[in-house]
Amino acid sequence: MIRFTTTRRVRRALFAGVSACAALAATPALAAPAEAASATDADTGNNTIQEIIVTAQFRNQKVQDTPLSITAVDSALLTSRNQTDLSQIAAQAPNVTLNAMGGAYGSSLGASIRGIGQFDFNPAYEPGVGMYVDDVYYATLTGGIFDLLDLDRVEVLRGPQGTLTGRNAIGGAIKLFSKKPTDSNSGSIDLVYGSRQRTDLRASANFVLADGLYGRVSGVYKHQNGYVDQLDYGCVYPNNTQGIGARPSTGQGCLIDKLGEKNYAGVRAALRYNPSDSVDYTVTGDYTYENRTNAAEVLTTADPTKVSPTYLCGRFCTFANFYAAGNTPPPGLSIPGPWGQVKDGYSMPNHTKFTGWGVSGNGTFKLSDNFNIQSITAYREYRQEWGTDDDFTPDKNILGQGFNDLKFWFFSQELRFNGKIGDMIDFTLGGFYSDQRSTYFTRQDIHYIAPGLNFQFLGNDPVNANSKAAFGTVFIRPIEGLTLTGGLRYTKEHKDYTFVRKNFDGTPSYFLGALDGVTAKYDGDRLDWRLSADYRFSPEVLAYVTVGTGFKGGGVTARPFDAAQALNGSFGPETVVAYEVGVKTDLFDRRLRMNLSGFINDYKDVQLPLITCASLGSNAPCGARQNAGSGKIKGVELEVNARPVEGLDFDGSVSYLTGDWNKIDPRVGNAYLLSDPIVTPKWKWSAGVQYRAELGNSGSLTPRLDASFTGKTSAGRLVGGGPIQYFQSYTIANARLTWRNKPEDLSVSLEVQNLFDKYYNPYRFAAVYAFTGTIYSQVGKPREWGITVSKKF
Repeated sequence: MIRFTTTRRVRRALFAGVSACAALAATPALAAPAEAASATDADTGNNTIQEIIVTAQFRNQKVQDTPLSITAVDSALLTSRNQTDLSQIAAQAPNVTLNAMGGAYGSSLGASIRGIGQFDFNPAYEPGVGMYVDDVYYATLTGGIFDLLDLDRVEVLRGPQGTLTGRNAIGGAIKLFSKKPTDSNSGSIDLVYGSRQRTDLRASANFVLADGLYGRVSGVYKHQNGYVDQLDYGCVYPNNTQGIGARPSTGQGCLIDKLGEKNYAGVRAALRYNPSDSVDYTVTGDYTYENRTNAAEVLTTADPTKVSPTYLCGRFCTFANFYAAGNTPPPGLSIPGPWGQVKDGYSMPNHTKFTGWGVSGNGTFKLSDNFNIQSITAYREYRQEWGTDDDFTPDKNILGQGFNDLKFWFFSQELRFNGKIGDMIDFTLGGFYSDQRSTYFTRQDIHYIAPGLNFQFLGNDPVNANSKAAFGTVFIRPIEGLTLTGGLRYTKEHKDYTFVRKNFDGTPSYFLGALDGVTAKYDGDRLDWRLSADYRFSPEVLAYVTVGTGFKGGGVTARPFDAAQALNGSFGPETVVAYEVGVKTDLFDRRLRMNLSGFINDYKDVQLPLITCASLGSNAPCGARQNAGSGKIKGVELEVNARPVEGLDFDGSVSYLTGDWNKIDPRVGNAYLLSDPIVTPKWKWSAGVQYRAELGNSGSLTPRLDASFTGKTSAGRLVGGGPIQYFQSYTIANARLTWRNKPEDLSVSLEVQNLFDKYYNPYRFAAVYAFTGTIYSQVGKPREWGITVSKKF
C-alpha cells in the first residue's frame, strides 16, 4: 500500500510537469485574452483613482464593473501599507478575519469572511474560505500564512463563491496573483532592518530568454527575534513548592527561548511562453522553509484550585521547564533532534518547522476571437512539525503536551472553456478534479484527563480526500447597461480517515485501542447556484442584486474517543443561501470611490462540537462534530477611496455584522445557546491617508498613517457553562515615511507598527481548561520599527 501511494504521488507530480512541457511545446495558431493586471496609480501623481483589473468571474473586468463585493489591493498599496504576509490584509478588508493560529495549531491560518470560516487545522475539516495562488486552490489551513512575495494583486471576494471557486468558499475566497514574467529585463531588491534584529531580504529579477520566452525569479528571507520570553520556572523560583528544578542548560536571566520568532525563506521561479496572442502558458515552481519558535503566547488564566498562580508570568513572558539534560525518549519513540528530549514521558517541544514546494502550469489557448481554453494543473506537498504545550505550565503533574508531524500532498486539474456569442452572451464552462492525502502523526501526553494513569498515545492517521466538479456561468446583456448572470456548479466529494492509536511502545493504546485501525468515510454531493443582475445607471454608478449558495465540505470526526464516534460521527456540509444588494460609484471625475453592500446569509447545518455522543452509540467523553445549528447573519460594508487633490490619498472601510441562531441541537449542550451572538465582531473599520510631497530634483516624500479597529470578539464559553467571554476591542495604528528619488528607482522608508504600543490578545486556547484550569492566549506584536531600502533595476 505504501508503495502504491508513493507511486501515485510521483505520477501526479510528473503529470503536472509533463503537462506543462507539452503545453510549452505546442504552438497552435490561437490567441489568448489580455493579461489581467493592476492599474492603480495611487502614488504616481495621476489625479484620479485608477482601476484594478480582476478575474473574479473568470474574465478580465474592472473591479467597479464586477457585481461582487471585492477588496482588491495591488502591489503599490501593499508596499505603502508595508504588508508582507496574508494575515495583514484582514485589517483593511470589511468583515474579514485572518489570524495566524497558535502553538497548538502550528503554522496555520484561521480565516473567516462575514462570520463564516474555519480555525481548526486538522485535515479532517475543510476551510470555510477558499485560498488561491495564481488560480490554484490551496486545500488546507496549514501553511496558509503566505508571504506576499512578488505579488501583482490580492482579491478578497466576500460572500459565498459556490459557483465560481466551488466548495469551501462558503464565506468567500482570497486570491493571490503573482507578477508574470514579461518582455523586459528588470529587477528589484528590498532590504529591511528593524526591531528585535529584524532582517528582511526580498529580491526579484525578470529576464528575456528568447522571443516570446520570459523568466522571472523571486526570493525572500525574513528573520526576527521573538517578543515573549520563555523562562525557566525552576530558575526563577528555585525554592518553589512544586519541586520543579532548574534546567542545567538554562541561559542568562533564566531565559530558555523567545516565542514569536520569525524565520522564513522562500523562492519562486516562473517560465512564460507567449509567442503571440494565441498561446500564453506559465510554469511556476516554489519552495518554502520555515523554522521558528512557536507563536507568542502567554498564560492568561490559572485556576488556583488546580494550578499554582505563580505560573502567571506577565504580559510578555511565560514559564517552562523541559529538556532535562541526558534524558532519552521512551522505547519505541523517536523524536527528531530539534524537538526535545523526554523524561518519564514528559516533554514540551516549542518549535514549528515547515517545508513545502509546488509546481503548476497555467495556460490560455485562443481558439478564435470569441473562444479560448484555460488549463490549470498543479501539484503541491508539504511537511510541518511542531510541538504543543496545551496546559501551558511547567508542572508535569497536569501534563498536556504533544509533538505533531503533518505530511500533505495535493494534485488538481481544472479546465475552463470561455466563449462569447455576439455582443449579448458570454459564458464559461469547466471541470475540476483534485486528489489529496494527509498523514497526521501525533504523540500526545495528556495526563490531565486521568491524573496518574499516564494517558498517552501515538497517532499516525492517513486522510484521503478527492473532489470532482462541473460548473458553468453565463452572462447575458439584454439591453444596454443591464447584465444578467446565472451559474451552476455540481460537486461530488469523498473522504476517508483511518485512525491509528498506539502506546509509545507500538502496542494498541490502553485508552483508545478500540479506534486502532478503524476507517471512517464520508461521501456527498452538492449543487450550488447563483443569480445576479447589475445595471449601470451611468459611467459613475453601478447597482447590483445577487442571490447564491455555497457550502463547506462534510467529513468525519477527527478526534473521537471510541469507534462509535468515529464510525457514526460523519457530518454533511455546512450550507448558506446569501442575498446581497450593492452599489459601486466613481464620483467627481473619479476622485471619490464608494462601494456599499448589504447582505443576509441564511446559514444552515453548521458543523458544531457535541457535548454528548449518546446518539452516536457512545458513552465515552464526546469528541464528535455534527451539523447542529442554523441561523441568519446580516451585515453592511462600505469601502471608500478618495483623491481630492493630486498627491493626497485616502482609503478606508467600515463593516457591521450581526445575526441570531434560530436552531441549535440539544446535543451541543451549553456550549452554544440560542441567545448567543452567531457572529462577532459587530464592528470593524480601517482608515489610511498619505500625501506625496514633490521635492523637485530631490524626488518626493510620502508620509502615511493607517489605523484599524476590531470590535470585541467572542472567545467562546468555557466547558461547563458560564457566560460567553470576549476578546476586548482594539485599535492598531501604523506609520510610514518614504523618500523616493526623482527617477523612482530608489526609495528609503521608516516605519513604525503598532504606533501606540497597544497590548491585545487576538486568539486563545481554552480547550483543556476544565481539566487543567489554564488558558493561554496569543499576544499581538508590541510597537516595532523598521527601515527599508528598495532599489529597482
